[in-house]
Amino acid sequence: MTERYNRNASSWLMKSAASSADVRFNINGVPFSLDRELLAARSAKVSTLLKRNSPELLPHLLQDIPADPETFEIVARFCHGFEPELSSESIVPLICLAYYLGMDESHSTNNMLTKALTFFEQRVLPSWNETIKAFRAAETVFQQAVDLGLVDACLKSIVAKTLLDPCFLGESIKTSVNEDDSDDDANKYRPNARRRLFVPDWQPENLITLSLQLYELVIHAVNQHGVPSEHIAASIFQYANRWVLSGNTVGDNMLVYKNFKRDVIEAVETLLPQQIGLVACSFLFEMLHCAIIFEASSDCRTGFEIRIGKQLDQATVKDLLIPVQGYAREMQYDVECVRRILKIFYSNFSTADISGFLKVSELMEGFLAEVANDIDLKADTFISLAEMSVAASFGTQRTSDGIYRAIDIYLDKHRYIY
Repeated sequence: MTERYNRNASSWLMKSAASSADVRFNINGVPFSLDRELLAARSAKVSTLLKRNSPELLPHLLQDIPADPETFEIVARFCHGFEPELSSESIVPLICLAYYLGMDESHSTNNMLTKALTFFEQRVLPSWNETIKAFRAAETVFQQAVDLGLVDACLKSIVAKTLLDPCFLGESIKTSVNEDDSDDDANKYRPNARRRLFVPDWQPENLITLSLQLYELVIHAVNQHGVPSEHIAASIFQYANRWVLSGNTVGDNMLVYKNFKRDVIEAVETLLPQQIGLVACSFLFEMLHCAIIFEASSDCRTGFEIRIGKQLDQATVKDLLIPVQGYAREMQYDVECVRRILKIFYSNFSTADISGFLKVSELMEGFLAEVANDIDLKADTFISLAEMSVAASFGTQRTSDGIYRAIDIYLDKHRYIY
């Protein structure tokens, strides 16, 4: 990319040999040479600086210019008489740069700021895809975009469109796929009938491509404006699946990788709606496991445990097999974590819902049988777990044959105790 801008910028550099009126800029290592009079004719800031300072000082006085080479090239070409080539990807940085340079109508008619704002309002904001592209690009000039109201404008556009069609966020996980659907199918967006009829190849820009900073802003905004929780949860599930569970990396720096994963995990726990059943219990267990591995905050881990406890009757034995982290471990699985989750289940389930207790009772017996194979599981811990399994079935009038089976397994694996 740098080579491209070096070639494009060379045309401005070539003029400097024949003209002493040029001013040189270095934008992120890419050299530019502009006619200062043409630049001043379009930029109120440059015009004012030239009246008060020597032209040689201009690059120094503009060293904080908020621009990347691509954006600065658009402005440079515009000042030299070329019509600007505007796009959704470049429009937010371009507006910020034009505002910084004072390229408004009070200084020069038909100026860059008006052109850019008109494009933003008429070509970007009405479209979901173009708004997401522009919003994504706002990351590079985030504070300026916030100060100019561009971030807020993008958010309002996104919220308005999701209120009309929540499936822009993602279809409800509960209704969009069947149990036998593949994971790939679960992450596909399925356009409504009107969109399939008139624009069969149209695919929406997915929010999961946004940075975490921008994504959190979107989720907070749509949540505040009453977008259905099931669609918000579907989007968060997709975001976590891409950036936490899929193994995607961020650069080669392992510390950056770990910190990023932890930030996403903590954000997911905070952003997920509180309603029970919006996401699968297995997903919550996966996120809890990742929260432990990447050393997320205790509040984050507790948050996932609480969410799991409220729908523990939907879990499987495999879900409960959470490995203990670290080297000095006394057992293979995190029994204490399961104990905490079970207590949360007890405190949130009504005794009138006997089916939930039956499922958890059977679940705990299966879990007990699995951990009984752990050669490092101490007898007092096993007894405590057995008592916990009995408590889970208390009052359900079901037999506890699973507990006896688990005891047989434990005694067989731990013959040294008798």
